Parts: sequence; structure tokens; C-alpha cells
Amino acid sequence: MTEKEFFDFIHVAENLKNNTRHSVTSQGRPESVAEHSWRVSLMALLLEDEIVDADFNKIIRMCILHDLGEAITGDIPSFLKTQADSVYEDKMVFGLMDTLPQPQRDKFKTLFEEMLTLETKEAKIYKALDKLEAVIQHNEAPISSWLPLEYELNQTYGRLEAEKADSVLLRLRLAAVEDTKRKIEAERP
Repeated sequence: MTEKEFFDFIHVAENLKNNTRHSVTSQGRPESVAEHSWRVSLMALLLEDEIVDADFNKIIRMCILHDLGEAITGDIPSFLKTQADSVYEDKMVFGLMDTLPQPQRDKFKTLFEEMLTLETKEAKIYKALDKLEAVIQHNEAPISSWLPLEYELNQTYGRLEAEKADSVLLRLRLAAVEDTKRKIEAERP
């Protein structure tokens, strides 16, 4: 990889630090896409010894790369994202990967294709972690930052992905829902 190829790719990826997500941090500050991706990766690292028969090196790579398209498109909240938005974002990811030399180009594209098909255990785990992190972040954020639809969404978001991934993720997902319910209940007069 030349210095130019390296820096060109990294400069685009830097947008993940600047592009904010719909959610906010516990301090009420908009969360960056990079912060979300970092914590999804950390969650995977924490579960490496908890989930058997999965390649966590691959899962962590998926977690790091999963929102790369948002460096170009920005974040679109899941409840607003259309199929057309997803197709465009995926096209941007593959276009960005085309700027890489071999072997990185093929490695990244193969990994991203596996992530999109969601057929492997690793892809299912990454996807469940991605959704779980969003729920956890909402639970940490001030409830005043929640939209009305999020009171229900935070209790259902990512449930199917956790069920498909692993019993450990399902257990964590159920615990996150209990946190959501406690947060909502604490808000009531």
C-alpha cells in the first residue's frame, strides 16, 4: 500500500469521528459513528471467551468496518433508513474499498459481503452486537433525548438478531430491555 492510498482511505474514514448518530452519550452530547463502532468492537472483545465456536478476530474486524459507509453518507437512524439508503450506503462502501490495493481490497470486500448476507455465525454476532450497543447507548442517554417511538423501539430493537446469534447475546439483550423498562419507569411521576 502506498502512502497516498493509506492516507486517502484514512482521511475518508476520519469522517466517522465527525458524523454523529441519532443517539447521544450519557452526558447528552451527540455520539459519533466512530464512538459507536469502537464500543461495538469492545463488546465483541469482551465476549470472546463467552461465545464458543466463533472467530472473534473476524467479528472484531466486522465491528470496526460495519459503519464505514457512514463516513460518506452520514448516519440515518434505523427507523428512517430505507432500502434505497442501504443500497446506496453499501455501494459507497464497495467504492471506497475499490480505492485500496490488493490484498486489502479483496479482504475487505469479502468480509463486507459476509456481513451483508448475515449467514455466518460471525456475521450474526456482529449484527446483534451492533443493535445491542444502540440499545445500551439509549439506556445511558438522558431519556429527554428519546423520541416517543423509542420507548417501544428500545424494547424490541435487535431482538431477532440476538436470537439468531447466540444465547449469550440473547441474555444480554433481555437484560438491556430490563434496563430500558427501569429507565422508563423512573421517568414516570
